[in-house]
Amino acid sequence: QVQLVESGGGLVQPGGSLRLTCAALEIRVSIFAMGWYRLAPGKRRELVAATASGGTYADSVKGRFTISRDNAKNMVYLQMNSLKPEDTAVYYCNAKRTNPISGRSSDYWGQGTQVTVSS
Repeated sequence: QVQLVESGGGLVQPGGSLRLTCAALEIRVSIFAMGWYRLAPGKRRELVAATASGGTYADSVKGRFTISRDNAKNMVYLQMNSLKPEDTAVYYCNAKRTNPISGRSSDYWGQGTQVTVSS
């Protein structure tokens, strides 16, 4: 069945970097709008980065995070640089698509990967 599997999270010090990977099964990321969301304790889920319009980012991560796809590998990445403690959250991969013929909407989520930024 459709699966999005995130990996690459971990514990890093402020200023460090991580690269998150989203591996997709049973869908082609090339035809989906892909995104990364994060959820921190006590906060609402936040869109961090999306492939829409060539790359869309939350103001809080602009200039530090980059979303990319490798269509041949059917993977999506989130490169996170200059990490800050406020980036600490569970990061989720998301895939969305509206079938252009049927109009059916699809919305898939991964299980999440923990990113902790702490000294």
